[in-house]
Amino acid sequence: MQNTQILIIEDNADVAGVLGDYLEAQGAQVDYASNGELGLRLATEGHFDAIVLDLMLPKMDGYAVAKALREQGSSVPILMLTALDDKQDLLQGFHSGADDYLTKPFDLDELHVRLLALIKRQLGRVAQGCQQCGPITLNIAEHTAYRDGKKLQLTPSCFQILHLLISRAPNVVKREEIVQHLWGEEPPNSDILRSHMYQLRNQVDKPFDTPIILTVPKIGFRLDVNK
Repeated sequence: MQNTQILIIEDNADVAGVLGDYLEAQGAQVDYASNGELGLRLATEGHFDAIVLDLMLPKMDGYAVAKALREQGSSVPILMLTALDDKQDLLQGFHSGADDYLTKPFDLDELHVRLLALIKRQLGRVAQGCQQCGPITLNIAEHTAYRDGKKLQLTPSCFQILHLLISRAPNVVKREEIVQHLWGEEPPNSDILRSHMYQLRNQVDKPFDTPIILTVPKIGFRLDVNK
């Protein structure tokens, strides 16, 4: 779990503290939220390898947080914590978008193993298979992309940009980060990114009714598939 980014959304300070201390001891970097609204905002604005999400939260419960993240196109693994042991509650958690669950009280070593399994599964899915983000499907192995089943004709650079936007969706990717990702410290010229974004939008947005590549003025770009 070395250098993984974990978000803990838990309103019980004692439980959150124990979880955080344990995960940091395993080498993870941990962020906290004590209510569902804050948790959703942190999950949306940050980049996390996994989320530990309590079910019973103030302001916004775990079901609503998980559902909102999935509707935004986020594929971050979610491990839901619940004091409930009713089958319907567990099924509702999975239907909301949770990937796994643990019933309180739980064993920390078991939580560690389950988190590792979720993170490895997500990494394998990203590296070897297809990434789905709303209407966009990206096949990493074949370097092909589709929107609503229609194949997109992308240059290698446009494919890399779309891959980066999907991997961070719905968060913003800074212009500087895209340039660094594609060309390192020496981009060909100052307008090269503008040209590639124009080409990418011609394929991803122009033939369709709703644009999903949004410009965030003076910062960068993001995908908005929640329309």
